[in-house]
Amino acid sequence: MSTRLVQLRSQERRRVALVEEPHLRLLKAESVYSLAESTIHSDIKLSEIVKREATPEVLDYDPVYAGNSEWRILPPIDHPSEPARCLISGTGLTHLGSARDRQAMHAHAISPEEFEQLTDSMKMFRCGVDGGRPESGHIGTPPEWFYKGTGPTLRAHGEALEVPPYAEDGGEEAEIAAIYMIAPDGRPVRIGMAIGNEFSDHCFEKKNYLNLAASKLRNCSIGPELVLDPEFKSVLGQVNVERAGRTLWNKSIRTGEAEMCHSLQNIEHHHFKFEAHRRPGDVHVHFLGTDCLSFGEGIRLVDGDVMQISFEGFGRALGNRVRVHGTPLELITATSLG
Repeated sequence: MSTRLVQLRSQERRRVALVEEPHLRLLKAESVYSLAESTIHSDIKLSEIVKREATPEVLDYDPVYAGNSEWRILPPIDHPSEPARCLISGTGLTHLGSARDRQAMHAHAISPEEFEQLTDSMKMFRCGVDGGRPESGHIGTPPEWFYKGTGPTLRAHGEALEVPPYAEDGGEEAEIAAIYMIAPDGRPVRIGMAIGNEFSDHCFEKKNYLNLAASKLRNCSIGPELVLDPEFKSVLGQVNVERAGRTLWNKSIRTGEAEMCHSLQNIEHHHFKFEAHRRPGDVHVHFLGTDCLSFGEGIRLVDGDVMQISFEGFGRALGNRVRVHGTPLELITATSLG
């Protein structure tokens, strides 16, 4: 069974806790970041260091999870001293509808003329199907890539995801996020994975695909738990949207390498091939994509809606409320120092 961790805060105190359902066992460590640092500088696995850091202190998980405890859940990774050194990004157009669809795509070779008739999104998706899973030791087709912001963009389980005044909409994107740290020698090391809600402005994006970059600059959430070395072949998930205490929309989804046209290794190569993404000490949260959005089925989220996402093997569900800012948009003016 995978090791699962949460990060907690109580007033000015921070601690990491090991999930031992229905309890949380507090560790000596104050951050996952410090645990990962210790692992990088030793020959011991992170799961073993977690065991060594365990204390006799135990909390009931239920009140912490519900927000009824002095201990509050934090995002399961951050850069404790420099939040902006946590880079948040993602990969899109990665997921296939099913193994049968994948087989059908491979079986039907299209002509250059047919390829040119596809939308840009479908062209990129098709390139992923054809070249996103290269043989071992080879480099495959690069996937779509987008930037979401830095550490202050991240929200924890139970916190609201905001639709700001300049946004046209806000909608859930249920994904798994991979979490990394850059070692002193520039090597990217994967700490683990977490449930993620890669919250985006789909209405703005829909107007023109060139709006994609700006549509992604929104809050997002991960957690509540960080899973060390999880199974990521084919992972069953569930997405649920509630309005006024009743289910508005729900769907079963799947993620994992068997459900994707890009291998995890190929995604990681094309993210970390950039020297700027291998700065020692930096943290990276990289969303791995989805094939299911409530927006795609005509759902528009409103203030107060609750999004809940779960994946088998990834611990308790991630829940966030939608908060729509009703304040008018204000003009931002830059002043000259000249």
